[in-house]
Amino acid sequence: MKQWYEQMEAVTRQVGQVILGKEEVIREIMLAFLAGGHVLLEDIPGVGKTTLALAFSRAMRLKYRRVQFTPDVLPSDLTGFSIYRREEERFVYQEGSVFCNLLLADEINRTSPKTQSALLEVMEERKVTVEGVTRAVPQPFLVIATQNPQGSAGTQLLPEAQVDRFMVSLSVGYPDYESELAMVLGVREQSRVEEITPVFDAGTLQKMQSEVDAVYLKENVADYIVCLVRATRENADLELGGSPRASIALTRMAKASAWLAGREYVTPSDVSGQFPYIIRHRLVPGSAARMNHKTKDAVIAEILQQVKRPSMGLRR
Repeated sequence: MKQWYEQMEAVTRQVGQVILGKEEVIREIMLAFLAGGHVLLEDIPGVGKTTLALAFSRAMRLKYRRVQFTPDVLPSDLTGFSIYRREEERFVYQEGSVFCNLLLADEINRTSPKTQSALLEVMEERKVTVEGVTRAVPQPFLVIATQNPQGSAGTQLLPEAQVDRFMVSLSVGYPDYESELAMVLGVREQSRVEEITPVFDAGTLQKMQSEVDAVYLKENVADYIVCLVRATRENADLELGGSPRASIALTRMAKASAWLAGREYVTPSDVSGQFPYIIRHRLVPGSAARMNHKTKDAVIAEILQQVKRPSMGLRR
């Protein structure tokens, strides 16, 4: 609906006034939210990742929580726990941090594998099980996780199974000169976030997600999606390619891209445009590629060139 497109543009514009010069990153996060997926930000500290998540939560009136992951963070900090109340003579469940609409998991690769596993269930199933009782988290439930660069002090690699749960992987990166100068001359980031006016709420976002799900996908475009992902499994430069979950993620992101463009159907351009964002973090280069310093982006570009794009004729 036209009104919803205008609302999405308003959200993008407001977030863009807080995070300067990062329109592409903001758009991809917006598409991931429309597709109902989680976002992994692989970046250096201090480039505005926390501010970015907070800006989105305010613009879309989402219940927001942030967890700073350290080695001593426990699974119960995320999922919740029961405490005994003497005055009531019973155990009472206390909700953990995941009971929100938007969770910022900051520096996720600094915590223990056990805590990472606790986040795994709720990311995939949108529910937690504590002491044999299963509880659903609020809907929509979205995670923006930040990860320090590999080799940083106190970090460890995320398991492939958890990395695969993220729909897209992005890097905010340093701002350009003009944007950084504007930050220095302008008001503080926190002040700009506080000036954001909510555009819609979580219920409206869910309705948008339902419309995205209904976007038409032609069979030959679906074949293009599968062929792209399968090509990563057959590539000689890669030890590990995309899983079937990658095919599903690419489908959802392509539908979101089409919807945001005002179309009711997916085009090959929607697919090829989203392919790098959903596949990069799922790839593991082989030893030959590492020795030759061949990057993931180079492999992705080759696959996009090799796999034949379908022609768009009549929809049916």
